[in-house]
Amino acid sequence: MRMHHAMMVLGISAALLSLSGPVSGQGNAAQNRPVAPRPWPPASTPDGQPDVQGLWRAVLGGTHSLNPAMSSAAEFEERITGVRKRNPSRIVDPPDGQIPYQPWAAARQQQLAAQFENPTRPEHIDTATRCLVPGVPRLYYFPTFRILQPAGSVVFVWEDHHAYRVIPLDGRPHVGPSVKLWMGDGRGHWEGNTLVVDTTNLKAKSRLSVVGDFFSDNAHIVERMTFVDANTMNYEATIDDPTVFTRPWTMRVAERRMPNDEMWEFACHEGERSSAQMLITDTEKK
Repeated sequence: MRMHHAMMVLGISAALLSLSGPVSGQGNAAQNRPVAPRPWPPASTPDGQPDVQGLWRAVLGGTHSLNPAMSSAAEFEERITGVRKRNPSRIVDPPDGQIPYQPWAAARQQQLAAQFENPTRPEHIDTATRCLVPGVPRLYYFPTFRILQPAGSVVFVWEDHHAYRVIPLDGRPHVGPSVKLWMGDGRGHWEGNTLVVDTTNLKAKSRLSVVGDFFSDNAHIVERMTFVDANTMNYEATIDDPTVFTRPWTMRVAERRMPNDEMWEFACHEGERSSAQMLITDTEKK
C-alpha cells in the first residue's frame, strides 16, 4: 500500500511541477497586488450582519488525521523521510486530544484505518477520495472556501466537490428528522462577531478523516465561527452523538483570510476511476 501512496503522490507532483512556471508567475503577481486594509470591527451588511465575506482557508490544513492534525501530503513525507510531524490534535475537548469513542466505535475506526492501509474493495477507500462530498465539519479543515452574505443568510462555497451550504438566519425550524443531507441542515444566528450554526439531519456517509474517524446520522453539531480580527477566524465544532461517543467533544481549526487567493475548480466526481489504482490485488498480496 505504501508503494501505491508513493506512485500516486509522485504522479501528482510531476503534474504540478509541469505547471510550476505559469502558476508561480500567477501567484507572485497576485501576491504583489496591493490589498486595501479591511476595517475592524467589521462593517455591517445591509441586513446587520458583521461583513466577513471573502475567501478563507485553514492555517494548518489537511484531513488525513485529526490527532495529530495532518494532511495526506504531510503523512506521505513522514513515511519517506522518517521524520515525525509534531502537529497538535484538532480536538481541544477532551484535553487529551482524543476522540471519546465508545469501545465498539474505537474498534471500527481502527478497522477503517487498517483497510485504508491495504484496501481491497472500493469501500475501503476514504469517502472523499472516492469523490463523495466530505461534509460538515470536514470541509472546514482542508479546502479554500468563500463566505457570501445575502440578506438573511450566510452562504459557504467550496472549490472542492462543488459543495455549498446555505445557512438561514431567520429562526426557521429544522426539516423533519427523516430527511438526511450530506451537508446537514444548518440554522444560524450571530452572537456579536461569532456565527453559531446548529446542524442536524446529517447523512453521515462521509468520514471525518482519511483514517476513518466517523459519526452516525444521529449526530448533532454546534459550530461556532468566531471572527477574531479582519483576517482571522476560529472554527469550532462540538459533536454530540451518543450512538458513537461517550460524551460530546470539540475540534478547533484556525482559519485565515486569503485576500489574494482565487478558487479553482476541483472536478472530482462520483465514479472517479483513479481510486481503483489504490486497490491491492491478490497478486500484489503474494
